[in-house]
Amino acid sequence: MSIINYNRSAAADYAKRWALRRNPKYYDFENIGGDCTNFISQCVFAGCGIMNYTRDTGWYYNSLSDRAAAWTSVEQLNRFLVSNKGAGPLGEITDLQHSEIGDVIQLSDGESFYHSCIITGFIEGSPFVCAHTYDALNKPLENYNFNNLRVIHIIGANSG
Repeated sequence: MSIINYNRSAAADYAKRWALRRNPKYYDFENIGGDCTNFISQCVFAGCGIMNYTRDTGWYYNSLSDRAAAWTSVEQLNRFLVSNKGAGPLGEITDLQHSEIGDVIQLSDGESFYHSCIITGFIEGSPFVCAHTYDALNKPLENYNFNNLRVIHIIGANSG
């Protein structure tokens, strides 16, 4: 397997295009637990173009009834990105100072991580993000109420 580049611009452009509406190719999870991580998975997929169809531990979406848990779950997405050894995107935990456009931010209330968003730009070094569930288009991260965060830097993707 070879590592391909992650197209950060494509991920951010997708995020900005669909931040305030829904892509009809994907189910909207808004009323069954939230759509934030589904949306972030779509953005990351726009930047790498490779899914991982490994049953139970992969990262893929075909339909509401045929998808990996990591596609829509905050914790499962983190686990997949930072431990993926197969096809699809690869990530590592970093801090805000080393984050880039197209990286994923997950927010915590102090007990658990509950929300995923994607960095679409910076203003004076501070990230702004796009998200679903609490729909946001280029919202300053500092405008969110959270106790902790983690940044998942997308390294690239395994070609499969």
